[in-house]
Amino acid sequence: MWLQAVLWPLLRLYMCGIKVLIYQMFNRSFTLPVLPKQNGRVAIVTGGTRGMGFETARHLASIGMHVIIAGNEKEEGAVAVEKINEGGKGKAEFIYLDLTSLKSTRQFVHTFKSKALPLHVLVNNAGTMMVPEKTTEDGFEFHFCLNYLGHFLLTNLLLDLLKRSGRQGGCSRIINMSSATHYAGVVHLDDLNRRKLYSSHGAYAQSKVALVLFTYYLQEQLTTGGFNVTVTAVDPGMVDTALYDNLWALARALKKPVAKILFRSPAEGASISVYAAAASEMEGVGGCYLYNGEKKQSSDLSYDSDLQAVLWKKSCQLVGLQAT
Repeated sequence: MWLQAVLWPLLRLYMCGIKVLIYQMFNRSFTLPVLPKQNGRVAIVTGGTRGMGFETARHLASIGMHVIIAGNEKEEGAVAVEKINEGGKGKAEFIYLDLTSLKSTRQFVHTFKSKALPLHVLVNNAGTMMVPEKTTEDGFEFHFCLNYLGHFLLTNLLLDLLKRSGRQGGCSRIINMSSATHYAGVVHLDDLNRRKLYSSHGAYAQSKVALVLFTYYLQEQLTTGGFNVTVTAVDPGMVDTALYDNLWALARALKKPVAKILFRSPAEGASISVYAAAASEMEGVGGCYLYNGEKKQSSDLSYDSDLQAVLWKKSCQLVGLQAT
């Protein structure tokens, strides 16, 4: 039981990491094409105060978007906004959001909607990785809530605005930050909080495959409804950010020299989110998994339409939304 629940997820996760590092050893990071100006468009970037989130927010602001940085560190948010707005190079503002709290997520949406702005881009970037077992104030497993369920609620609460803001030739775009670790992910529908035998590796992988399942199901609903909104899952590769601070001591020690040579920089990792959010080539393109600038096949599990539907229904129940 322990072998299956704890050791096996760990081995699968590290095998995914090794495959990504081998790829990055022999392949250059994706280079962004020239992007069209985005004047008049509004974006929200979760986790936008540092790392890939900040680089995404900075780049989107530099091409004309009004960027709302959503994060749970007010001081970091103020610094990020100051850097982006310095010298009139961009337009950014910060709104507090704690994705591990359903109440905070609803309050963020209320605050944003009170500004009477449109919404053209939502980048669900915030995340955590391999934290010790703990639950949120609402009783959810931490990875599941921060990486997936909080973003599920946020997206659904903003969906009406994204639908109204999208138009033919100018779709609204939702970008979900997944990871190669989703290939190791298994969704435990009877134990989404993973309380039976906790594995931080398994919990992290589950949250990332849940995001891909969510991406495909939501895109299908939007397409069927005829709405001008696209949903894309993106994989930034292995990027040198604070996400790896929770690795085991030995893994952290081994990671340092490898990261200098093989890991992507935060700006390189952010390029795929920026591409999905603003590139002309991605206009009207959704329901796909992007890695290093190309559409890739995601895990077999992620295409299970029955699992997509059941996860959607369960997620709605967990956050208090009516399933559609």
